[in-house]
Amino acid sequence: MSVDTESDDRDLEAELASAAAGQVGVPVDAVCVGCGRTRVKRATLEAMDQQPDADPTTLEASDCTSFKHVCYPCQGATWWNPVAVLTGLLESERERERDRGE
Repeated sequence: MSVDTESDDRDLEAELASAAAGQVGVPVDAVCVGCGRTRVKRATLEAMDQQPDADPTTLEASDCTSFKHVCYPCQGATWWNPVAVLTGLLESERERERDRGE
């Protein structure tokens, strides 16, 4: 399931802007297997067992494998299961990059 930038009462854009989300990769909503916390994380296509040239806007979370990322409550790197590819956030980032001329 791909989703837009709105989800329940969470601010997905703020979560993505947080250092805890990471700096490289596709924004995904993911669940930590250690504590069950759901957060926005960045993961590379390769880390989710996808081809590096895949179009992230066409990915479904069910196509992606678990990836390792830091979980601060668990105090270390743990496995995260993608539950949604955040295409709305991805498109917003691309628009901002175009506006800046990057």
